[in-house]
Amino acid sequence: MAEKQRTLAKDITIKGKGLHTGVEIVMTIKPAEAGSGIVFSRVDLEGAPKIKALADFVVDTSRGTTIASGQARVSTIEHLMASLWGCGVDNALIEVNAPEVPILDGSAKIYIEKIEETGTVEQEAERVYYNIDKHLEYTDEEKGVHIEVYPDDKFSANVNVDFNSKVVGRQYAVFCNKEGEFKNNIAPCRTFVFLHEIKPLIDNGLIKGGDLDNAIVIVEHPIPEEESAKLTEIFGHKNTVSTCGYLNSEPLRHQNEIARHKMLDLLGDLALVGARIKGRVIAMKPGHHGNTEFAKIIRKQMKADAGKPAFKYDPNATPIYDINRIKATLPHRPPFLLVDKIIHLTDKSVVGIKNVTMNEPFFVGHFPEEPVMPGVLVVEAMAQCGGILALSFVDDPENYSTYFLKIDNVRFKHKIVPGDTLMFVLELSEPIRRGIVAMNAKAYVGDTLVTEAELMAQVAKTKK
Repeated sequence: MAEKQRTLAKDITIKGKGLHTGVEIVMTIKPAEAGSGIVFSRVDLEGAPKIKALADFVVDTSRGTTIASGQARVSTIEHLMASLWGCGVDNALIEVNAPEVPILDGSAKIYIEKIEETGTVEQEAERVYYNIDKHLEYTDEEKGVHIEVYPDDKFSANVNVDFNSKVVGRQYAVFCNKEGEFKNNIAPCRTFVFLHEIKPLIDNGLIKGGDLDNAIVIVEHPIPEEESAKLTEIFGHKNTVSTCGYLNSEPLRHQNEIARHKMLDLLGDLALVGARIKGRVIAMKPGHHGNTEFAKIIRKQMKADAGKPAFKYDPNATPIYDINRIKATLPHRPPFLLVDKIIHLTDKSVVGIKNVTMNEPFFVGHFPEEPVMPGVLVVEAMAQCGGILALSFVDDPENYSTYFLKIDNVRFKHKIVPGDTLMFVLELSEPIRRGIVAMNAKAYVGDTLVTEAELMAQVAKTKK
C-alpha cells in the first residue's frame, strides 16, 4: 500500500524568544489540507502573507535559513522544518507573529515533543517522493563544501565536519532513517557558535536571544579574565570554562553533537525540496548556504523530470501479471489484446507494458510505407491496462468486463513505431463508485510522453 500524507491532529502553539531578534514569539502550527505542503504565515503583517517552505524562496543563509515572499520574511526555520519532516508531517500552516521562529533550546527536541504529544492524522492523498535516479552534486571549493546524492531505494545521509578546531576535531554523523533515530539521535543536538564569532554577531545586531541555554559556545583558546567577565554579562551565566572546550549550561548530549546538529540543519534544509527524497546523501562541511543550494539543484532536476514517468521499466524484473494472468483477467484476445505485462499495481494505480513489433496486424494497412501505431489503439491499450486495475477489485474478474463511457482530453504527442516499448501509467482520478471507473492515463516510450487521456469506464458483470 502506498504511504499517505499526514498532517497534525490539532493546533500546536509554541512560545519562545527569537535567536537573533530576542523578541518573544508566538507561533501556532496548524493542520493543513493534503497537497498544501508546509506554509508559513506572518500574522503580524497586514493580510497575513504566506510563504511556501521551498528552496525557491530562500533569500538568506548567513546564520540560519530565511525564506521570503514580497516583504514577508521568516528566519531560522531549519529546526522546525526538520522536526515536521522527522515526525512525518507533510502539510501544515505555521502562523508566526515575528520575522523568525522560536529558538527554544537550540535543537529540535521541544518541537518533536510537542508534535508527538499532539499527534498526526493520515490524509487521503498519497505521500510525494522524489526518487533520485542519477548522481547530483554541489561544490564550493573555496569553503571546502561538497554535497552529493546517489540513487537509492530509501533515504540516508552522512555528514562530515572539520572546522580545523582542536576542540571539535573531525566529526562524523550518520542518519539511516530508522524508527526513533531522528527523535533520539538528531533532534536533541543544539546549535553552536565559536567564541571568536560572538562579538561580530553582536556588533551586527544578531543573537540578541542567544545564551548558554540554547547554544553551545566552542572555546579554542584560554579566556582572559576581562573577556570572561564580558561573557558572564552577555550570557547571564558565569562561564564554566577558563581554558579550552565548551561553554554551555549542560554537558554535551552526544560526543559528536556538533556533527549531529549539522545533520539536523541538513535535514531541515533538504525538507525545502518539497518532496521526500529517496537517495543517499553525503555532505562534507555542510552549511545552510550549501544545503539550500543543493536543495535548489534537486528541485531543478525534479522540474526537469516532471514530464517523465515515475516508474522505470526493468525488463529483467518479474512482472506482477504475465500474459497468462492478463488473459485470465481480461476478455480480450489477439489480435486485440494490447497489454503484454503489468509491472505495478496498487488500489489506485497500474503500470503496464506493450512491446510494439512489426508483426502487429494493423501495420499492414497503417501505413504500408510508414508503419505507425493507430492512436485509437494506443487509447484502447491504455484502457485495457486500466481495466486490470478496475477488475482487481472483484474476486472473479473473468466474469466481468469494462466498457468505455467517456474519453476526454486525448493528446497524441509523438508517433509510435515498430521497436518501441510502450509503458502505460494509469491512476484513479476519483474513487470507484457503483462500478464507474475514472482514470488519468499516460503512455510513454522511454522518458517521452507520447499519449495522454482522461478515461471513464463501467465495470459490468458478463451475461452468461
